[in-house]
Amino acid sequence: MTQQLKTALVGVGKVSDMHARALVNLKESVFTAVCSRSKEKSEDYAAKYGIQAYTDVAEMVSREKIDVVIICTPHPNHREPTIAALEAGAHVLIEKPLASSLEDCDAMIEASDRCGKQIGVVCQRRWYPPAMRVKEAIDAGKIGLPVFGTVNMLGWRDQAYYDSDPWRGTWKGEGGGVLVNQAPHQLDMIQWFMGEIDELYGQWSNLNHPYIEVEDTANAILKFKSGAVTNIIVSNSQKPGIFGKVHVHGENGASVGVQTDGGAMFVAGMSAILEPPVNDLWTVPGEEQMLQQWVKEDSDFFNGLPNQMDYFHERNIEDFLQAILDERKPLITGEDGRVTVEIFTAIYRSTRDGLPVKWPLKPEYGNDYDGRIEMSRQ
Repeated sequence: MTQQLKTALVGVGKVSDMHARALVNLKESVFTAVCSRSKEKSEDYAAKYGIQAYTDVAEMVSREKIDVVIICTPHPNHREPTIAALEAGAHVLIEKPLASSLEDCDAMIEASDRCGKQIGVVCQRRWYPPAMRVKEAIDAGKIGLPVFGTVNMLGWRDQAYYDSDPWRGTWKGEGGGVLVNQAPHQLDMIQWFMGEIDELYGQWSNLNHPYIEVEDTANAILKFKSGAVTNIIVSNSQKPGIFGKVHVHGENGASVGVQTDGGAMFVAGMSAILEPPVNDLWTVPGEEQMLQQWVKEDSDFFNGLPNQMDYFHERNIEDFLQAILDERKPLITGEDGRVTVEIFTAIYRSTRDGLPVKWPLKPEYGNDYDGRIEMSRQ
């Protein structure tokens, strides 16, 4: 008989329904409760799923004896409910990014260690078959040591997108723009593929979204401890939306890559995925001819899913629940999530200071939010 964990959600925004459906469907989960600061929203959401409604995280975890909480609040609001859930006795899975500041990341990781409970991060694109294939090829040494990587995430966000929630496009409500909201999937993937980071030099700007506070574009050069380097280009300024790609080139001359997004960028609760994720680059000796077959297999699999994003969110959540049951680390840990926050924080700091930023990054306690607010005034 499958062991089960009592699960709950915090936050009832657009992304929460994907998590709720997963918690209903997964055999490891008994979906039990939801928490929102709004009593009315919490009760409406609870009625939809036949669960209990709360406005206090600690009370929900304690009263319902919740094992796992998933945090679906806006990015700057991850810290408080995460720590409350941990201290009340639950493990916590957090929608990407882990947080919008390193200070919040460290407080959450410290609480996890202190309470003896796991935290993990939702980056469901790691479970895409072509992404897994890239990771397996690198780990098997098929390209030798990774020496050069590229991240391209070029998409489009219009004013209707930013108007869809009051927190979008603001430093206080969102914590950042393309770096904090759209790019974390690709930033997570490149550090997963390439290893430990040494330093970064980057720039951010707002090219064509004057009605928002945050950046719509950023670029950076990332240097790894192995000596490898990566170029990062991410933007919400390409209409109607082009692609997300992560490529890795090896010391033996072979290259592997995945197109994680194509056609137009996905918006939770607002749009569907237009193109399946595929390997768009593969020159491993002896496997060059496999690319066309893999593209067909992965496309057929993806297009055959009744709801693609639900499926991969389920895999991410399933891994976290099973990690708790197996007493192991999940595929994406809190420490992994912190690296992504380090990357975008380093770009903000590098832009402010005009200098490379060395790893590891520590929190800053000034009033300019790691350079975001001061730079946006210039």
